[in-house]
Amino acid sequence: MTAAMITPLLAPLAGAVVVGAAGWRRATGCASVAAAVATLVSGGILAAAVGSGHVFAAGRLLRADALTAVMTIVIGAVATLATWGSIAYLDTERARGHTTSAHARTYGILVNLFLATMALAVLANNLGVVWVAVEGTTVATAFLVGHRRTRASLEATWKYVIICSVGIALAFLGTVVLYFASVHAGAAAAGGGGLDFDTLAAAAPHLDPDVTRLAVALLLLGYGTKAGLAPFHTWLADAHSQAPAPVSALMSGVLLSVAFTTLLRVKVISDGALGPGFLRAGLLTLGLATLLVAALLLVGQRDYKRMLAYSSQEHMGLLAVAAAAGTDLAIAALLLHVLAHGLGKSVLFLSAGHLQLAHDSTAIADARGVLARGPLLGAVFGVGLVALLGLPPFALFSSEVGIARGAADAHLAGPLVAALIAMLVAFVALTRRGIDLLLGPAAPDGPALRLRPTVAAPLVVGVVACVALGLTAGPLEHLLTTAGGLLAPR
Repeated sequence: MTAAMITPLLAPLAGAVVVGAAGWRRATGCASVAAAVATLVSGGILAAAVGSGHVFAAGRLLRADALTAVMTIVIGAVATLATWGSIAYLDTERARGHTTSAHARTYGILVNLFLATMALAVLANNLGVVWVAVEGTTVATAFLVGHRRTRASLEATWKYVIICSVGIALAFLGTVVLYFASVHAGAAAAGGGGLDFDTLAAAAPHLDPDVTRLAVALLLLGYGTKAGLAPFHTWLADAHSQAPAPVSALMSGVLLSVAFTTLLRVKVISDGALGPGFLRAGLLTLGLATLLVAALLLVGQRDYKRMLAYSSQEHMGLLAVAAAAGTDLAIAALLLHVLAHGLGKSVLFLSAGHLQLAHDSTAIADARGVLARGPLLGAVFGVGLVALLGLPPFALFSSEVGIARGAADAHLAGPLVAALIAMLVAFVALTRRGIDLLLGPAAPDGPALRLRPTVAAPLVVGVVACVALGLTAGPLEHLLTTAGGLLAPR
């Protein structure tokens, strides 16, 4: 168990050392893929071993339970596709002069550090360590967003750094205030650190309510910023559209969810100290606002990478509504949604990367007729889009039905109706733009979009994973149900 908990931290660090020492080439790129696969395997081991309890490692600094196992699997699965896709992506960028060998080396190092910090964020047992890990993801991804060193990418980098730094500062203040409440409740003196999640959960009924309200509000705003929730969402589309496509897949498919996972941990403490009503109101407010903003921005969108970014924002809003419902079913459906969205969005962003490299543009008008010019790429993008829209038999259909049922069971009929209306608007907008991109009239001089088998492999594997997860959750079903039971208020 200890090895399974440490491997997601050490394997990416080893990958970073390999790339740093030998530079970026196919062999060292494969080392990054191996690190991602090791993380995925570790998640599977944790899923089989933790059951309904939890285990500690590294002197209680690391903790694994059902939620940890789910998120480690998500990180490993999305990272496997993204690092695999990075090999061909960087080869093409170097061949076309968009990047250099030195910049490719930096990319490989930072991607591995990015994976290590995300793994630490979901494995850490201490809220302070989680804050450090999330701040680490900001540092790593800031340089990745500006990878191409264009005016637009540097502008997106600064926007990302400034807005997320404000959010992280709020989260830091919330952490300090919660530690103050913990110390005054005697939690630290009772054994364990004053910011350990298990210690805080046990001491929650004894925390000062007024101080805890302030702490939880700050943490919601802070980590909500990193998760792309309104009103601090404005960094998301710029960063995701300007980052290299594999990095966009990681940011959209898993980083947003990692930040949201921290809010799920905070929710356990908040519900124990204040009851479920306080954080529910905040999550509903931010979640519905995020859904509305994302839906409206999707209506007029003409850029396919920004379109995918706003779609991620929409899904984060839905996760907030699910967390507000807080039932066992809603939380289990939320986590299934995280995994399904991560896989689907990875396929779409990796496909979008090939479109961008072929056209040197992310405008839908410049890339129409994808299905006619590249049947395989068009089919992959089309399947990914259908999965993202939540149509059966894909897993997002099941997760959205589960979230709706959970919200109804929690007597949130009004917010549920508002969320469904916003989702319907987003559905129509995504469908229209997707049809235009895939079936619209292609420019006479539009490039062919043929993919070599080695380039197409991660896309095809991603599509197969999306279909498989939609047909059956298999052994994940018990894991998701267990996680829902751990996080739902009692």
